Amino acid sequence: MAGIPHDHYEPKSATEKWLHSRLPIAALIYDTIMIPTPKNLNWMWIWGIVLTFCLVMQIVTGIVLVMHYTPHADMAFASVEHIMRNVNGGHMLRYIHQNGAMLFFAAVYLHIFRGLYYGSYKAPREVTWIIGMLIYLAMMATAFMGYVLPWGQMSFWGATVITGLFGAIPGIGPTLQEWLLGGPAVDNATLTRFFSLHYLLPFVILGLVIVHIWAFHTTGNNNPTGVEVRRASKAEAAKDTLPFWPYFVIKDLFALAVILAIFFAIVGFMPNFLGHPDNYIEANPLVTPAHIVPEWYFLPFYAILRAFTADVWVVQLVNFVTFGIIDAKFFGVLAMFGSILVLALVPWLDTSSVRSGRYRPMFKWWFWLFVVNFVVLTWAGGRPAEGIYATISLIGSAYWFAYFLVILPLLGVLEKPLPQPATIEEDFYAHYGSAAHGGAAPQATPAE
Repeated sequence: MAGIPHDHYEPKSATEKWLHSRLPIAALIYDTIMIPTPKNLNWMWIWGIVLTFCLVMQIVTGIVLVMHYTPHADMAFASVEHIMRNVNGGHMLRYIHQNGAMLFFAAVYLHIFRGLYYGSYKAPREVTWIIGMLIYLAMMATAFMGYVLPWGQMSFWGATVITGLFGAIPGIGPTLQEWLLGGPAVDNATLTRFFSLHYLLPFVILGLVIVHIWAFHTTGNNNPTGVEVRRASKAEAAKDTLPFWPYFVIKDLFALAVILAIFFAIVGFMPNFLGHPDNYIEANPLVTPAHIVPEWYFLPFYAILRAFTADVWVVQLVNFVTFGIIDAKFFGVLAMFGSILVLALVPWLDTSSVRSGRYRPMFKWWFWLFVVNFVVLTWAGGRPAEGIYATISLIGSAYWFAYFLVILPLLGVLEKPLPQPATIEEDFYAHYGSAAHGGAAPQATPAE
């Protein structure tokens, strides 16, 4: 698909022309910040700049922290305490890095939910969505390995539980688990491997983010209507768009300032609010915590992992059909990774021809129920896997898969969508009226 027609960078001075003919970096920057952007974007489009800021913040604080960290099982915990107590500003750097990961995931979940509601995964943006899911997976791996580095009780036992999932794979599981750990159990080899990967993966994420931005700059931004920018001419495109600078940059920076004010208030006054106190106890392989839980951003998938126990009928059926190859533990692992896979495949599971959920009345109910279900799974994942919590996790897990595999395909057939605006310009004036241009909204003509 051709890009949105717009003015491109033209070097003026002799110096600019000389540089442009050899390294067109100014043109790249200009075309990036002046990209035509749908003028009707709402506040849910702020999360991109928040995520970019979080990535840079995590890389910068991580580089400084690693100067004082010792990746050895006998010294890791003490080195973290050294950072907290003796390094100038070390406690603040560590808390910014720790809570920065939480802000990172909070922003990425809101970014994903926005994409799901407004259909940002639909053609021609399927590749953009897949790249985004790869970024999400790399984030999960980075965060998990980073959680192990303080070498506290929850770090150690969390690593033991999660790496144990690979051991559930029939045949190759034990070998794969031993290769991942660097030995038969979580120990110094595990810590050094996780440290190396935790340091490397953020730069992989940075590369994927650049590709992600390149992808949606090629197809253009989605918008709340799901209607595409007109591309017949520069004049028509200008009616649907505004330059990214200064309009959306200022808006994004304002939103970022508000979010960072809240973030630094949490860092300054309640930095351990979402942490676990057991992680301030040095790792001890001989003492198992009463309740092992990961960080909050993993809890929905942790709930799905634990929901499918041996007494669940679908687990028993699959176990019988596969002659015992897929037991309850392996089924839980498949369910957990499958829950992420169906999220990645949503461009092909959603059969509706309408992109935005704004014009899909039935979809809205199921979508908001999905959001509530995500919150419930997060809560249930932090509770003991017993009693009513196990039942809630199972119901929530069932709805997760039903939403992607049953509800979305059927809605494309059964749902009657509402009328959509013909253009982004029409939607913009419907919301902001003549005040946006200081006069009456232009009337559509047959040619438009």
